[in-house]
Amino acid sequence: MSEIWLSIIGIGEDGLPGLAPPARAVIDDAEIFVGGERHLAMLANDPRPRLTWDSPLRKTVAKIRGLRGRRVCVLATGDPMAYGIGVTLTREFGMAQCLVLPGQSAFSLACARLGWSLPEVDCLTLHGRPLGLLNQHLRPNARLLILSENGQTPKQVAQMLKAAGFGDSRITVFENMGGGRDKRHEGTARTWRTWRRKVNDLNTIALHCIADPDAPRLMRPAGLPNELFQHDGQLTKREVRAVTLAALAPAPGETMWDVGAGAGSIAIEFLRAEPTAQAIAIERNAKRIANIRANGSNLGVVNLQTVKGTAPAALQGLSKPNVVFIGGGLSDGKLLQACWRALTPGGRLVANAITAEGEHELFRFMRRRGGEMTRIALSRMDAMGDLHAWRHMRPVTQYRATKS
Repeated sequence: MSEIWLSIIGIGEDGLPGLAPPARAVIDDAEIFVGGERHLAMLANDPRPRLTWDSPLRKTVAKIRGLRGRRVCVLATGDPMAYGIGVTLTREFGMAQCLVLPGQSAFSLACARLGWSLPEVDCLTLHGRPLGLLNQHLRPNARLLILSENGQTPKQVAQMLKAAGFGDSRITVFENMGGGRDKRHEGTARTWRTWRRKVNDLNTIALHCIADPDAPRLMRPAGLPNELFQHDGQLTKREVRAVTLAALAPAPGETMWDVGAGAGSIAIEFLRAEPTAQAIAIERNAKRIANIRANGSNLGVVNLQTVKGTAPAALQGLSKPNVVFIGGGLSDGKLLQACWRALTPGGRLVANAITAEGEHELFRFMRRRGGEMTRIALSRMDAMGDLHAWRHMRPVTQYRATKS
């Protein structure tokens, strides 16, 4: 087993006096420190050498790698494993070489002050991430804790909540929790714009989401309303989408291909169901690519990549998928074979066809590779003057298979 040389210490606003004895002992024994200016300032006039974080971060990580064998101590905010530097460093160097001693996280401190149960709260960060990520979590009565990018984040969040139909949501902002400059501010998203006081850059936002009566319901289970997507008609409809996501069965850390993505609805709902996954939407139409990107931003997904091109040629060089969905182009018999070859062992392939030619290719493929086929037939009731009648939608043939 490798010797531990890199220690990552979580430190609060109360500085060194607030550390437990094991963390203080690591600091006393360290040869060199790494951290932000705020954390390194807590060391006062300590003469030992120190490094501050570079941009991009990988430059400092490379410098830390060059210090292997020396006793390096990284100072981080609160719990370094809660959206912190500890995640990056332990992945880079492995736990056999690292010691992590967390402090109190902003999430735990906020829950203690609000009386919220931490397991019942969605925790996220907007530090270095797009504001649209918040849309992934908005739903009636949800409770969210958010690490801010800076002092402007609360105002931006309030504006987004109001625009999304959550204007009555309660907002509590905690500044500098755990230190002598600790402050708390409260209000609603609708009235936050009239609030004039400056918020410190180090702040945590607590939201209790309250939806307007006409706010769209952005639930996490598959089957978002069709009208929430920008599209030109090339959209997997709501009911078929729900059945398709059940077949795709998203799981943590997977890479998914959405081939012939159209509006990107399958890839986007895949990521909403499993935010740690990655999705690549392959689409040949430039306007649809723009729609996919807009839909991803509006619905709060961040791990979405778009590739402009026609499959199977456009699949060359992409990350190997654990899951593939094919929503278009099935009349090309080479497409199914290319996607099957790319799948990792145990990977899942799901394809939807509405044309006779596409269904024929799926049947031929099933004869060779196994799997199963299902027909999805739906009807919707339409008005006919004062009367109503069922209108049949085009049936969808769905193929599902697992690569052994």
